[in-house]
Amino acid sequence: MKKSAYARAGVDVGKVRKIQGSTAAVLAATFRTRKGKFGQPLIDIGHYAGLIDIGGGKALAMHTDGVGTKVLVAEQMRKYDTVGIDCVAMTVNDLVCLGCEPVALLDYIALQKEDAHLVKELMKGLVKGATEASTAIVGGETAIMGDMVRGFDLVSMGVGVVERADIVDGSTITKGDRVVGVASSGLHSNGYTLARRVLLKAHSLDQTIPELGKTLGEELLTPTRIYVKPVLAALKRFEIHGVGHITGGSFSKLRRLTGGRKLGFELRLPDSPPIFRMIRDEGGLSAEDMLSTFNMGVGLCLCVRAGESEALARMFERAGYPAWDIGTVVDREGVLVNSVALRG
Repeated sequence: MKKSAYARAGVDVGKVRKIQGSTAAVLAATFRTRKGKFGQPLIDIGHYAGLIDIGGGKALAMHTDGVGTKVLVAEQMRKYDTVGIDCVAMTVNDLVCLGCEPVALLDYIALQKEDAHLVKELMKGLVKGATEASTAIVGGETAIMGDMVRGFDLVSMGVGVVERADIVDGSTITKGDRVVGVASSGLHSNGYTLARRVLLKAHSLDQTIPELGKTLGEELLTPTRIYVKPVLAALKRFEIHGVGHITGGSFSKLRRLTGGRKLGFELRLPDSPPIFRMIRDEGGLSAEDMLSTFNMGVGLCLCVRAGESEALARMFERAGYPAWDIGTVVDREGVLVNSVALRG
């Protein structure tokens, strides 16, 4: 089978999924070590977050994520005050996919050498992102690892809480549910290994790109959109059956929501923003490569019963998040986007 463009660039999502699957099988052995009434896992490893029972009818969600190779763009531009927003977003957006309210974060910064200015700039983004998500950053760790790290890396770990009765894990998704897509702010924080390989062959980061209306570097450092507040509001008003954050692996990640049941998704996306068309055209990438790697302008998907999708989309619109009814849940496995069947 021909490798995807992302795999040829150095990231083979299929192999990553196999590694994650084998890791999950090993980690599951630890579930048996837990004693007592509380602390039992409530969801299999591999969803958007881990869930454990903490008693009182509540569950604790945990997730960790990082900024990825977007930090290399920040390093090249010497602009570090926005990637902290991405770091927060990549964690809190996954927590809210299970109906959880994010309540606390920890950050982890790995540095090549001590750099007070760099850390101060990273903190600006972390604070801005956490404020937008109404989440406290209660601590963290800074590690100096000159023998291992070139530049820096940035990761967050977050926890959220949810009433057990209000967990949204996709188990109530049924055939005929509609899918509402909410706009992304751009590439977010995924696919940068491929995006950089394509775009930086012909362009510099300080080059103004007319179709973007800004420099390439400004576009690539556009922070990931944080969806926490509108999703929590939507959960109070609508019967949401599933929420999917479109990150690594793009729309193929929606398979997490069906839990192995014979259900799938047929989606038709709105026109993609210029940055995605630029990557496609300059990289000569296929539709499958694009749809399997990038969010294509849709950063979040919500499954809702038929008849409620338009009202849900309007609610997001009023909150400043463009949204559309982009498809339906069908009674066959797989993800079909713009008539392209996605692997993975």
